[in-house]
Amino acid sequence: MMRNNRLRRSIGLAFFVGGTVSLFLSVTPVHGQGEAIQVKSSSITSEFPDGFRVKLEATGENEITSIAVRLKIGQQTRGAYDYLCQGGPHREPAVWRCADLEPGKDANAEIFWRTGTAGQYIPPGTLIKYNFEIEDSEGGRLDTEQQEFIYHDPRFEWSEVSDGTVSVAYHGPVKTRAENILEAIQQTMDTMGPLLGAGTEETIRVTIYNNPKEMLDALPPRSVTIGRELFTEGQAFTELGTLLVYGGGRMSLGTSSHEVTHILVHRAGDGIFRRVPAWLNEGLAEYGNIDPGFSYDIALEFAVATGRLLPVVYLEVLPGDPEEVIIFYGESRSIVRLMISQFGGDKMAELMATLKNGKKLDDALQEVYGFDRQGLDNMWRDSINAARYVPPATGAAPPTPLPRRAILPYSLTPQPEAETIGSQSAEPTPTPTATPEPTATATPVPLAAAAPAESEAAPDTPTETQEPAPASSGCNRPASAAGPLDLTTAGLLFGLAGLGLRRRNNKN
Repeated sequence: MMRNNRLRRSIGLAFFVGGTVSLFLSVTPVHGQGEAIQVKSSSITSEFPDGFRVKLEATGENEITSIAVRLKIGQQTRGAYDYLCQGGPHREPAVWRCADLEPGKDANAEIFWRTGTAGQYIPPGTLIKYNFEIEDSEGGRLDTEQQEFIYHDPRFEWSEVSDGTVSVAYHGPVKTRAENILEAIQQTMDTMGPLLGAGTEETIRVTIYNNPKEMLDALPPRSVTIGRELFTEGQAFTELGTLLVYGGGRMSLGTSSHEVTHILVHRAGDGIFRRVPAWLNEGLAEYGNIDPGFSYDIALEFAVATGRLLPVVYLEVLPGDPEEVIIFYGESRSIVRLMISQFGGDKMAELMATLKNGKKLDDALQEVYGFDRQGLDNMWRDSINAARYVPPATGAAPPTPLPRRAILPYSLTPQPEAETIGSQSAEPTPTPTATPEPTATATPVPLAAAAPAESEAAPDTPTETQEPAPASSGCNRPASAAGPLDLTTAGLLFGLAGLGLRRRNNKN
């Protein structure tokens, strides 16, 4: 399956020191007082999933007053910055930032950068670029050259195969599997990159695991709990340019192809305040899938036959019902296929560029194609001989005013009952007022009951939300720094089971 015109290499990436992965780096001054401050040694040690430890030992002619590390994690445009401590953090474990450094001509400092929570999670295999900034008591400063560190899972010894900007890390005797996944990703990028107008020059790093237990332990903390029942075969972290793939599954090639398309869609269409909606993102990912399944087509046929089509172009996120999820994927792929086959790939690249510039989806569709979401939905329904979608009326009757009581000064003297404002008449009746009327109370309800989940909201009206692009997302996750998991495979299994029961019942 490997193409001969591409350069490939297989290299060892890790060695073990006390059960962790370490890189020991030589550091060269960039500017400052050069000879006044010198770095004796530095290291970064992966302790995934908890975090990574940064150490630096320096000496100077004057007292060293501060040592900081500046990080660029993955392909995020924003950087991170923090100070190293003398002998490492010496506060309670919950505090992971520390700016304490004892001034002296010799400094030995470190910091532990935590990644063990959902909000701070960094996936294994992520490329981290960093450099140190050291200052002394006389105003001297040394900025070291930028170095690179791959945040590997230290449970295993990793090797990798590479092709251009894509690298696939693997462990164990599965090099051929890694090469096949690399080939699938490259084929997808060759096809979908030009179609989306997405850049393919930036690095994409893939880490493959060999069994479900390995994969579960590598996923974000929030995903692990869910994943013990709904297993995730792949997850893309779009802003980081990182992919996790379960390489032992029979769907690994299709999963890799699907997930890398999410990274390309992010590069081509996600803006600062808006992101590509779920139906378009997932439809493109399935359109670019080099190893698609037939289950989505079956689900779409069933939905057409039973009148269960969703107004999919109004869905910003995936539906919550497993049966609707599989229909959602079938519809999304079918709509994207229609857009590309009827109007060409150039129009899709233009749509992505328009969305990235901040246009609302309806405005972008109107500008590029000449119709909005409702027009697209009905054009697609006509193409598959399905009934058109008519949005419900948006007007609503005004609420009926309720009578309210007038508020009187509190008194121990019996007073006539206050007239009800808004009523036609009120008979004054003497009542004791020694006790003031009780204040209205609210019965506490669970948070989930107080507001319906976003995924359960019915998309009856063609509204469009404005939300920030996710810090890192996997398979169109709602916005979050670490994000939810891709439940494509799980939804597929549960959805097919439900659809199968319905089809058998219909036959009976």
